[in-house]
Amino acid sequence: MESCPKEDIEGLKDVFLEENIYLITEEGEQGRLPVLILSMNKSDQKKRPAIVFIHSSYKCKEWLRPLLEAYASRGYIAVAIDSRYHGERASSTTTYQEALISSWKNGDTMPFIFDTVWDLIKLADYLVQREDVDPCRIGITGESLGGMHAWFAAAADHRYSVVVPIIGVQGFQWAMDNDKWQARVDSIKPVFEEARIDLGKSVIDKEVVEKVWDRIAPGLASQFDSPDTIPAIAPRPQLIIHGGEDPRCPLAGLHIPISRAEEAYKKAGCPENFKFITESGIGHQMTASMVKAASDWFDRFLKPIHY
Repeated sequence: MESCPKEDIEGLKDVFLEENIYLITEEGEQGRLPVLILSMNKSDQKKRPAIVFIHSSYKCKEWLRPLLEAYASRGYIAVAIDSRYHGERASSTTTYQEALISSWKNGDTMPFIFDTVWDLIKLADYLVQREDVDPCRIGITGESLGGMHAWFAAAADHRYSVVVPIIGVQGFQWAMDNDKWQARVDSIKPVFEEARIDLGKSVIDKEVVEKVWDRIAPGLASQFDSPDTIPAIAPRPQLIIHGGEDPRCPLAGLHIPISRAEEAYKKAGCPENFKFITESGIGHQMTASMVKAASDWFDRFLKPIHY
């Protein structure tokens, strides 16, 4: 993240405007959404582009501060949130895992992806009303789990006009059909172990995986999977960044969604608005070149007014 392009401004941190606010997205404890916003402290009334950043699993919004500072220095309004059961929304290091298990057993929440996507929709409600935000220039990006959140939020809400999911896009049904689900399952294994026991299985198998996805994120491996939702983002600019050896998001599972997306952008008359970057030899890892590629993409399509 430290490699992200930043304006060379003397006393930069002294000219940042930092806001820490809370939005109420629904009833209950998890409906209180913590938001961190960094921007240049300017007195003019010009509307600026905003970019929402979402952290990976077991991180928090403050972890993204190097990116927020870099983008804010270049004229963006940089926004980060704590996703569900993370950061200020976690009471312990096991809160997220406990929420996943509770979702499996009770089916009353969707902590893996969908509940945070709802928060991001409500965040868009807030951002488009701000006097300093250009409502037509709101980008969204994230790493790993945050990349999934960015992908699904953009598919659900057209107000996210530019999207860059980093090491987050995968084919959930493809992984099950091709016995490539293990690395993703291992990232949140306790819920699958709990399901295995409840289903009377001696090992986690495809049936366990399928039942867990259907329970904690209904439609994740069907109508909301990448072959349908990635093309749905067209014609809005979309850059997907991937590690060529990523076991959690297997490259082979993206052939169909990428092909369908390319066709959707061609049909919309803007093939240049879609790009897929794969870094060979890279696993489930965000690299400096990925950070730079995302920055260049946002500058291309959301270029801020320089002050």
